[in-house]
Amino acid sequence: MEVWILYGDDVESTADLAHEVRRFKSEAERMGITLSVHKPADFDLIVSEHTRDSVLINGKPVPLPDVVYPYFNHGDHSYFNLAIVRQLERMGCLVYNKASVIETVRDKLHTHQVLAEKGITSPTTMLAKFPIDDAMMTTIEETLGFPVVVKILDGALGIGVFLVDNAKAFREQMDLISQTSPNIQLIFQQFVAASKGRDLRLFVVDGELVASMERRAKEGDFKANYSSGGSVHEFKADQEAIDLAVKTARALDIQIGGIDLLFLKDGGYTICEANTFPGFKGLEKASGVNVAEKIFLAMEKRLKAHKLGTGRRRTDSIARFH
Repeated sequence: MEVWILYGDDVESTADLAHEVRRFKSEAERMGITLSVHKPADFDLIVSEHTRDSVLINGKPVPLPDVVYPYFNHGDHSYFNLAIVRQLERMGCLVYNKASVIETVRDKLHTHQVLAEKGITSPTTMLAKFPIDDAMMTTIEETLGFPVVVKILDGALGIGVFLVDNAKAFREQMDLISQTSPNIQLIFQQFVAASKGRDLRLFVVDGELVASMERRAKEGDFKANYSSGGSVHEFKADQEAIDLAVKTARALDIQIGGIDLLFLKDGGYTICEANTFPGFKGLEKASGVNVAEKIFLAMEKRLKAHKLGTGRRRTDSIARFH
């Protein structure tokens, strides 16, 4: 199996997800998998019906791999990067995750729109409009209440997420934002108090739970992200948590994803958000699961089915022709 990982930073650096890419490289070598890491900036996209078995990388044609894993830095969802993913999809590569999935999940409002459509529980969410007038303040208080969670629409790693305690502080912060960053896209969300400072990360690959953990915020913070200084702990996911995470991944068509759950007051869970570029450094530490290996095994399984299906369709076509 030949796999490409699309990753834009220096693999040997401390950049976001660089550790995970190094884990992929070491596991690929151990498992006998041919792995290449390519920077999206090194591609040249030429669309032609005449060339369907290679793409240009650093100006030279390179034969297509079996599997492609877009593993962009969080927030690096440029048009060009997604165009590369679309090109590789349409040239027949098996892609984890597809460009359409990446686009949906990076937009937190769109994510919650899909989940609501599928009847999957998540905090009530509202798209921000500026300026925040009295009518909107009333709507926020009646629909979401305070404290309220404010998020950048396409943020990640807990960056651009903050909790506002009351209406006065909220009004002051929104007035400041409207003056300094009037074009910023924000959402407001109902605060799930029972889960303050802790959440769950369930890692789902091809519709199956691979590993899970509980994350806890450092003292004085309400965000539990490991990348933000939170701690990670072993968590044996119960069936309710597993079912909710798998259902969410399927609703969003995520093949490799980190699904974050919040605890509810009376038991059970609600979806916080999903992630198509999930890091797993903390997850491997907390769970003891070799996540990189699990991903490669899933890719091998799907690739075999993909090739079998392609062969069957080709045979059927020949039979019909004759």
